Amino acid sequence: MKIVSTKIDVRNQVKEWRKEGLTVGFVPTMGYLHEGHESLVKRAVAENDRVVVSIFVNPMQFGPKEDLATYPRDLEADSKLCEAAGAALIFHPEPEEMYEEAFCSYVDMNGLTNALCGLSRPVHFRGVCTVVNKLFNIVMPDKAYFGEKDAQQLAVVKRMVKDLDMDIEIVGCPIIREEDGLAKSSRNTYLSPEGRKQALVLSKAIFAGKQMVLDGEKDTSVVLKAMRDIIEKASMARIDYVEMVDVNTMKGIDTIQGEILCAIAVYIGDEARLIDNFMLSL
Repeated sequence: MKIVSTKIDVRNQVKEWRKEGLTVGFVPTMGYLHEGHESLVKRAVAENDRVVVSIFVNPMQFGPKEDLATYPRDLEADSKLCEAAGAALIFHPEPEEMYEEAFCSYVDMNGLTNALCGLSRPVHFRGVCTVVNKLFNIVMPDKAYFGEKDAQQLAVVKRMVKDLDMDIEIVGCPIIREEDGLAKSSRNTYLSPEGRKQALVLSKAIFAGKQMVLDGEKDTSVVLKAMRDIIEKASMARIDYVEMVDVNTMKGIDTIQGEILCAIAVYIGDEARLIDNFMLSL
C-alpha cells in the first residue's frame, strides 16, 4: 500500500490502474479510522480491483467554533487499518494541496442542506460538497463509499452526483455500533467515562423510535416525543435536533409513510456532538 500527499501522485497511479483495465473504489474520510470506516474499505475492496482511501481533515466544513484544531488524528494507526483491510493507496494531502491561496470556487446546494445538520452547521455542507467534488475529480473512482450514520451527507452526495452528472456510483453502508449500541464515531474519543455512559441515550432513543414505527405508530409527534423523553433523562445531554423527515427531500413529515429518516444530534456536555439515525421504507 502506498501513501501519497499530492494530487498528481494519485492521478498518475489511477491512470496506471486504468491502463490495466482495473476498477477503482474510493472511501473519503477525515481519518482517525474505526470499525465503521474499516467496513467501508472492506466493502470497497470486495467490489473493486483497487481502493483509494483519502484521509483529510477538511477545514472548509468546520464552523468557527467547531473542533477543527482538536479533531483526532493518527495517520500511523489509520495506515495499518487501511492496509489490513486491503486498500491500495492512501491520499493524505495538506490543506494547501487541496486549497491554493487564491481558491474561490465552491459547490453549494439548496433544499437538502437546509434542515438537520445543515440548519445547525450552516457552512458544513458547502464544505462537504466542495471537497467531495474535488476528491472525485482527483481520484475519478467507479464507486465511492459512505456510511449511513451520516445519512444527510449521504443524501447530499447522491443528489450532487445526480445533479452534476458524475459517472460515479455512490454506495451507502450500514451503521457500525459498539457492543452496547453507541454508533461508532471518531468523536467518541472526546467522551469522559461519564459522558460515554450518558451518550447511550442516543442509541436507546433510536432503537425505541424504530421499534415504535415497526409496531405501527404513524404519528411522527408521538415517536419524536418518546425519543426526546429518553434523551432528556441524561443530565449531560442537550438536544440539537430530533427529527423525522422524508429521506429524499429532508423535509419534515407529520405522518410516517414512504421512505423516512429519523435523525438525531445531541451534545453530551461540552465533550462532543454526536449523531445517530434510523431509516425505513414503509
